[in-house]
Amino acid sequence: MDKQKTKVLLVDDEPNILVALEFLVKQAGYQVFKASNGEEALLAAQQQAPHIIILDVMMPGMDGFEVARKVRSLPELENARIIFLTAKGTPEDKSNGYANGGEVYLTKPFDNNELINTINEVVEFG
Repeated sequence: MDKQKTKVLLVDDEPNILVALEFLVKQAGYQVFKASNGEEALLAAQQQAPHIIILDVMMPGMDGFEVARKVRSLPELENARIIFLTAKGTPEDKSNGYANGGEVYLTKPFDNNELINTINEVVEFG
């Protein structure tokens, strides 16, 4: 898949993290869309049909696990790949992430290169 055609939806309720993620992912050559909560994330996902969703877990209202479950229930988003990027790093949290449809589970604070390498791998290998 061509990087420039790959759509990445960033979802985080912390504005500073969202800005930093946007900068990193755009610098890596991807199209970027943003959402600051679960409801916005679902709407953006349905409108933009992203290839990758980078999803925080701890958000007000609908948390990231619920967003992932809802994304997985939508046929038009069945091929979207979910990368959890969250401060919740217990084994139980990770297990929940995978059980709710995540392909990758990364914890904050994160390494910029690791995140971009992970996105590149997901794009290359699905």
